[in-house]
This record gives sequence, structure tokens and C-alpha cells, in this order.
Amino acid sequence: MQEPTIQYLAAAIFAVALVHTFAAKQFERLSHRFPRHAGLFHLLGEVEVVFGFWAIVLVLAMALVVGGGPALGYAESRNYTEPLFVFVVMVVAASRPVLRTVMSGVSLVARVLPLPTPVAAAWLGLAAVPLLGSLVTEPAAMTIAALMLAPQIFRPQVPEAVKYLALGVLFVNVSIGGTLTSYAAPPVLMVASTWQWDSAFMLATFGWKAAVAVLVNATVATFVLRKHLPAASSADAALSEAPVPPAVALVHLVLLAGIVLFAHHPVAFLGLFLMFLGYTQAYERHQSPLIIKEALLVGFFLAGLVVLGGMQQWWLEPVVSSLQPLALFFGALGLTAITDNAALTYLGSLITNISDESKYMLVAGAVAGGGLTVIANAPNPAGVALLKRGFSDETIGAGGLLLGALGPTLVAAAAFMLL
Repeated sequence: MQEPTIQYLAAAIFAVALVHTFAAKQFERLSHRFPRHAGLFHLLGEVEVVFGFWAIVLVLAMALVVGGGPALGYAESRNYTEPLFVFVVMVVAASRPVLRTVMSGVSLVARVLPLPTPVAAAWLGLAAVPLLGSLVTEPAAMTIAALMLAPQIFRPQVPEAVKYLALGVLFVNVSIGGTLTSYAAPPVLMVASTWQWDSAFMLATFGWKAAVAVLVNATVATFVLRKHLPAASSADAALSEAPVPPAVALVHLVLLAGIVLFAHHPVAFLGLFLMFLGYTQAYERHQSPLIIKEALLVGFFLAGLVVLGGMQQWWLEPVVSSLQPLALFFGALGLTAITDNAALTYLGSLITNISDESKYMLVAGAVAGGGLTVIANAPNPAGVALLKRGFSDETIGAGGLLLGALGPTLVAAAAFMLL
């Protein structure tokens, strides 16, 4: 698929998909204005549908230009491990036993901190849970944090600007919070093996700086949020429900750990997921409805990004390889907003004789910019799917997210550049 016609066509469709992402909120408003076609406009207004939809358009266009065989061959040649993993880990991490276990820990720590419990719980959801992503992977951390924070922050009574600030902080903190290890953040994983970066290196080079930025971002956001939080924290509300037997919670946590351990082996983690589904059926009385629909939409979004992004290497790689270290940092920061940061660092790993300084700048810029847009970091669509109902028109505007994430992004950038 190196033909110039196909490359230009793929770049054009990718650009249209980006514009569609920013215009998704407008489609949702059109669904209210033209109720006769509300179903179509509502579908086009779902951010999670955008890239999957345009990936299908790309494959159909390729079939018309070069034939159905090569087009289907390209689609089948892409690696869909990450979309599959995000789908699986979202469903498992959002299960009631897992969520209740995490909330129990949050509630316990919140009562110890010298702050009102709702304020402490919100701060922990924006700080501790994103850092937990370095252990349980960023998609799992995003799922847990979103479900914890939704009833506290992302509700109609909270001003839209405040919610977008909290969303920007959550997305940025999850993006940089996974850098304490070498396997949890997708952009780090893409280069860790090639550049021989282990978890000790990540903690010493990136992790502690990311932790400082996470704490600063969470503290600022919580200060702004303090007047808008409910009297009782979401963790306390969840704990007031019927308890989950420790044995059931343990089985869920063991299965989640196994899925994380085999995150890059679809046969293994899909097998564990099937065991999870069977177990939830056997002990249905201890479960809440699984978020299958939301997770499937996120997987569809990411699969579409894999298909569309795979055709952008012809113009992205020359840009990345031509930049000097400092320019590479800001270039990666900006490019991440229009392409998945894992794809960006993967292209960097293909550059021969890249200096250690350039390696650092590329990864630092990619993870720092991971909260600017929905497509900037793989877990972001999960956050959108779980939190959009708390926003006006039940959609998250790309412009609002960008503005909300600018401040936290600058804090992250400063931490990586100055510390």
C-alpha cells in the first residue's frame, strides 16, 4: 500500500475524521433540530464511532482503487491487540467487585487525610488512581477513575467549564501517570523493548517527574472543584450498598491481574475474559450490569484509529526524524493531539541512530500531550464513553477538552523539561 494515490487518499480521510471528531457535538445538536433523522445524526455525533466509521470508508475506497483483495489484506494486516485489550480491561475494571474494592481503599485513605472526605476522595480520584495506572495499565486506571468521579464531578449541577478542567486533568494525569513502569503506558511500551528501557529506568527518568505533575494538577483541580462537590463522596455512597464477599472480589482481582499480565497476548487475555464472563453469570447477585456496550464502542474507535493511523507513516516519519531534540519535544506535543501518541513513539523507534536526548524528548512530549484530544492517548475514548452523560447534550466537545487540558499539559511539560 505504498502507492501515492492510496497514501494521499488515506491522509485526506484521516483529516476528515479529525474534523469530524471536533464537530461531533454539532451532529448531536442536529439530532435535536431534525428529529426525523435523529438516529443518523446521533450516530455521527458519537465520538467513539468516528474513527471506526471513517476506517470503513477508507477500506471501501481502497477496494475501489486497488481492488477488494489488497484492501482486505491491509485491514487484516493491522495489529488489533490494543483495541481488544482496552475492551476487555474496561469491562473487568468496571465490574462491581473491582470498583468497590478500589473505592474501599479510597474511602479509607480519604478519612485519614486532613480534608473533608468528598474533597479528599476527589483528589485521590484525580491523583492516586492515575498513578495506579502504572501497575494496572492506563485503560484500567481511566475506567476506575471515571466511574469513581462521575457522580461527584461530572453531573449537571457542576458548571461546564469546571467539568472540562477536571476532564483535562484526568486525561493528562492518566497519560503521564503510567510512566512509572515500562509496560503500562502505550507510548512507552512501543519503545521500551527497542531502546531497552526497563521499569527502573522509567521511574528514575520519567516517573518521579510525572508524579510531581500529577499531584500539582490534581491539587489545582480539586481546589477549583471544592465548592461543587456533593456532601457525600461517591466512595461512601458505593460502600453503603450491599457488600461483596471477599472471595468474589479476590477472583475478580486475580482475573484482572492476569489480563494485565498477558496484555500483549490476545489468546490469553481473551480466554481469561471468557472465564470472567462465566464467573459473573455464576455470581450475578454480586454484580452490576457490565459496560459491554461502552467498551465495544471504545474498541471500535481504537480499531478505526489503528486502520487509519497505519497509512500515515509516509508523512509522519519524515517529520519526526527531521526534528532536533527540543523541537522534537514540542513537535511530539503538538502531533500527539492529531494522532495517537503510541503511534508517534513507534515511528520514533524506527529511526536509526536516534540520540538518547531525542528519545527522551519524543516520549516526554508524547505523554505530556496525551490529554489534549480524544485520540491523543488510547484510554481517552474510554473516559469519554463513561463521562459524556454528565455534559451538555451528553457529548464532550473537542474544543472544551482542549481548553481544559491546556493548563495540566503545560504543568506536565514543565515537569519533564525543568525537573
